[in-house]
Amino acid sequence: MSELETERSEQVAHLTLNRPDSLNALTPAMRDELIDRLAEASAAPDIRVVVLTGRGRGFCAGADLRGGGTGGHRLPGDVARMLRRGAQRLIAAVLDCEKPVIAAVNGTAAGLGAHLAFACDLVLAAESARFIEVFVRRGLVPDAGGAYLLPRLLGPHRAKELMFFGDAVPAADARRLGLVNRVVPDGELEKTAREWAARLASGPSRALALTKHLVNSSLESDRATAFAAEAWAQELNMATEDAQEGLRAFAERRAARFRGR
Repeated sequence: MSELETERSEQVAHLTLNRPDSLNALTPAMRDELIDRLAEASAAPDIRVVVLTGRGRGFCAGADLRGGGTGGHRLPGDVARMLRRGAQRLIAAVLDCEKPVIAAVNGTAAGLGAHLAFACDLVLAAESARFIEVFVRRGLVPDAGGAYLLPRLLGPHRAKELMFFGDAVPAADARRLGLVNRVVPDGELEKTAREWAARLASGPSRALALTKHLVNSSLESDRATAFAAEAWAQELNMATEDAQEGLRAFAERRAARFRGR
């Protein structure tokens, strides 16, 4: 059975990490396949949403460190090169995906696994979910974009608290902090994720892609740059069929029927 299950239904790509015995710790092969699937979804006109979840009791326990890659002789630059080609490339694939990406977090999301969830556009968490900045427990610096993502979600003081102490954050606390959008009973996680995905899949895909780009890039932009990007996005979007349909539907006082074009 594949360690990354892929299902397509109703213009939604469902990606399920499938190593439940290891709480879906990511091997390099799984990581690279996930990057490929995200790139494919981004480019495919028949995919309008991506849902990412894990099989079993955990979402993702982080990178699988049991392969022996942390020992042995290293040359200067090896670690940085490994991160650029690995964990950082994965987080970038989520952030840069042109389709909305929903994380459905079931159980533990630790280290890379937590950052994989935080990079998604919307985060649903089961009541059993918990998020752990596990790096400090191992004497490590946070990787996989954690020091980029967390201050933007929480502010620097809260981000440092989570990273300095490495305490597990239960789903309810993660919701209160703004790390997740909604917490649902464990038995309703998949159903809710599919409902959210269906709503997004019926929406104007190009407008959503441009909105995602504007929001993500605004965090590094000054006002003039953000306003210029907004004007550029509006110019591009007005040429889409969905924008024209939306305007017609408004004028005709009916619900819009978006086709993702």
